[in-house]
Amino acid sequence: MKYLLLVLCLQIGNATKAQDLSVRKKHYNLSETALAIEGYDPVAYFLQKKPLKGKKELLVNHEGVIYYFSSATNRDVFLKSPSSYEPEFGGWCAYAMGAKAEKVSIDPETFKIIDNKLYLFYNRFFTNTLKEWNKAEELLKPKAEKAWKKIIH
Repeated sequence: MKYLLLVLCLQIGNATKAQDLSVRKKHYNLSETALAIEGYDPVAYFLQKKPLKGKKELLVNHEGVIYYFSSATNRDVFLKSPSSYEPEFGGWCAYAMGAKAEKVSIDPETFKIIDNKLYLFYNRFFTNTLKEWNKAEELLKPKAEKAWKKIIH
């Protein structure tokens, strides 16, 4: 009986992990090869305080999402606490998530760190959504969090 219960718990755990992987691949802002942040190093935003392109030879596949890193040090920092460095809202534009509950692409060089979390923004064709976000962050941030929860559940 104990063995049967153990097997059942393991199967439920595996099903949950598979479901999490499918949610990440379906809802996160990824390339066709599951690359996140258009190849930018997620740790660089925090440690170097600027966006840096990562290198293919310094990649990590974290729960089905591929991240590139600009240095082995940044890669190792990420591996210690991946969730601390992954972008909010699956890497989609924070402003669009809060204003319209939509998944909109980003410019990896337009970002903001808020409460030790990485927020990315659309910035193309004369539209920099970070500027709009800054005008109403207190209103947009909770709306974005609520919208993202609906998307992934």
